[in-house]
Amino acid sequence: MGVNLSSIIETQKIDFNFLTGKTLAIDSYNIIYQFLSSIRQHDGTPLMDEKGRPTSHLSGLFYRTINLVEKNINLIFVFDGKSPDFKKQEKERRQEIRREAKEKWENALKEGKTEEARKYARMSSSISDEIIEESKLLLNYLGFPVVQAKSEGEAQCARICLDEKAFATASQDFDSILFGSPRTLRNLSISKAEYLELIELTKLELSREQLILIGLLVGTDYNPGIKGIGPKKAVELVKKTTSLKEIEKEVNWDFEINMETLYNFFMNPPVFENYEIRFSKPNSENVKKLLCDKHNFSEERTQKFIDKLEQKKGKQTSLFGF
Repeated sequence: MGVNLSSIIETQKIDFNFLTGKTLAIDSYNIIYQFLSSIRQHDGTPLMDEKGRPTSHLSGLFYRTINLVEKNINLIFVFDGKSPDFKKQEKERRQEIRREAKEKWENALKEGKTEEARKYARMSSSISDEIIEESKLLLNYLGFPVVQAKSEGEAQCARICLDEKAFATASQDFDSILFGSPRTLRNLSISKAEYLELIELTKLELSREQLILIGLLVGTDYNPGIKGIGPKKAVELVKKTTSLKEIEKEVNWDFEINMETLYNFFMNPPVFENYEIRFSKPNSENVKKLLCDKHNFSEERTQKFIDKLEQKKGKQTSLFGF
């Protein structure tokens, strides 16, 4: 979910032409979650193969990724590592929200309330270990770099961007900004988006330090936020003082984890300094075994998109490291 700062952060509207030749570090968990939420049937039921196994993630990664490559955009996929211990309570809270959403989805289906069912279905989306492993397999078969983060994927994406190995972090969440990514790109996973949104950290009115404090007040992946404080009120508080202790007292911070610990986690997140980014040649046979043989994808359509990828690879050899 991440922290929601959309109401206080100004974004720049861009199109795909702006990204031609650029490399993006993809927050993989975020984009997979977007695919699982949005690529569904009319009543909210996820795409599945003949055995009832979910395929929305594979569909999104395969078709959307190749469409982006056709636009001359290079992609690095970063996956989460070990979550910090203090994330456990918030994860449990959100799991309960998803469980309740699933019950409401099922009840809406029984009552024939299609629109309501679809809304709750999106809220019930969750990512399993199998979904992650299949996603990594597919991306490897397609020839894209898969980077395993030490902890949070957004933090590792930020590190890659700070190392100037990628232009921006691609994610719907704002967490990468708090982790120091110089640029964040939104809407990349939304196929029908009217435009992309680019956020440049140095062009924002608020500093990274201020944004972290605001995030902690409104809620992050590690704390639910302070009741009654939204982004605008948080901005007012942070502009008065940047003293952690003063803010903690003013808002009656009563969470198990103190504010300073969370602040320092954003400022100095655990990341791998040495990581490998390696593009390789697509393995079309393995792609078809995974998508067509195992998950009943159309072989004709799958081959069509593989051909697109290979044709692009032939014209743009630097993309695949040849």
